[in-house]
Amino acid sequence: MALRASGILSRSNFDHLGSDDRTPTPKRLSSICRIRGNDGMGLWGCGWRRPRRIRSSVCCLIRAEGGEEIVRYENGIGEKSDGGDDLVGGRLQRKELGSLPKPLSVTDLSANSNCGSEKLRVAFKGLPGAYGEDAALKAYPHCTSVPCDEFEEAFKAVELWLADKAVLPIENSLGGSIHRNYDLLLRHTLHIVGEVQLPVELCLMALPGVQLDDLKRVLSHPQALADCDRLLSKLGVARENVDDVASAAQFVPSNGLKDAGVIATSRTSRIYGLHILAEGVQDNPDSVTRFLVLARNPVMPRADKAFKTSIVFALEEGSGVLFKALAVFALREINLTKIESRPQRKRPLRLVDDSDNGSFKYFDYLFYIDFEASMAEPRAQNALAHVQDFATFLRVLGCYPVDAL
Repeated sequence: MALRASGILSRSNFDHLGSDDRTPTPKRLSSICRIRGNDGMGLWGCGWRRPRRIRSSVCCLIRAEGGEEIVRYENGIGEKSDGGDDLVGGRLQRKELGSLPKPLSVTDLSANSNCGSEKLRVAFKGLPGAYGEDAALKAYPHCTSVPCDEFEEAFKAVELWLADKAVLPIENSLGGSIHRNYDLLLRHTLHIVGEVQLPVELCLMALPGVQLDDLKRVLSHPQALADCDRLLSKLGVARENVDDVASAAQFVPSNGLKDAGVIATSRTSRIYGLHILAEGVQDNPDSVTRFLVLARNPVMPRADKAFKTSIVFALEEGSGVLFKALAVFALREINLTKIESRPQRKRPLRLVDDSDNGSFKYFDYLFYIDFEASMAEPRAQNALAHVQDFATFLRVLGCYPVDAL
């Protein structure tokens, strides 16, 4: 059985796997079962009791050769393709678009793989040159980037050992939160092990020889187009949305579009051979996108440096219960840096019986909280123990070092 990590991951990658002796097979696994992490905060050595519904950590998912059973194993080995065309640290300088890696698909998970990869492999969403790859290279300058079709494919790439980490956006100072990734954090079992704050630095580019007056339309990610609203309104061009900035940068030269411009980063222009017409075209020079770094295993919290902790919880019914849950942090002088609410997917509505007004329904929410404290600190441990008095569900998504711009 083997896993291949060349190209860009897509949903179909995870439907079947090839066969190879170099990857552990079920016969060589020490335990073919669901392996769970230590109970409670014993995972980090902090010693508070886990509520019954907190999800514990789980290990990598693979499909058994010749069967349909999904098994979990603790000491799997990820593999890197020997195809030879992967981007190394995102610094591929080829102008030939056909030489760039494509999103991985199911058929890419073939037997031609190499378990001996020593470079850190970091998954991101988009084509080579996407903004997510810039964030991955900021976090790990010497990594091998693994492009993926969708956000969820990046999660699965790490779970299946196709990548060691994933770097995915969670919020932008202009566009707000990326709700899809909040939902995926809860659906999957990866841990937040770091964050990357990446300033938005965008350029307007086109094919060599094309001038500003030639442009009739501009292609880019919707958020990038929104970041450059002032310039695009001044030019009076049509705006066309694509999945990511690199997709736009690839599409224009692939189709020889001389009336189309692209909003992307300067590194993207070098990859796809585009000419920069204007630099720093974003409306707000202080715009920032925050990314999360995800991994299979958590990092060890420390009290001697700045750490941030991310949690998600649901609350029992009652008057002022949210206020009480948030007050446990204020009582211990713990600063909350992020509060996000999302309706529960499995139970979106809660039935309430009011004797005076009859019964009615309203949304039942999950609350995502980031706070500035390490789980190695007693005040953070005590705060979460206190939250349990009001919570019907609580999960620690990660405790990780704070990133500075």
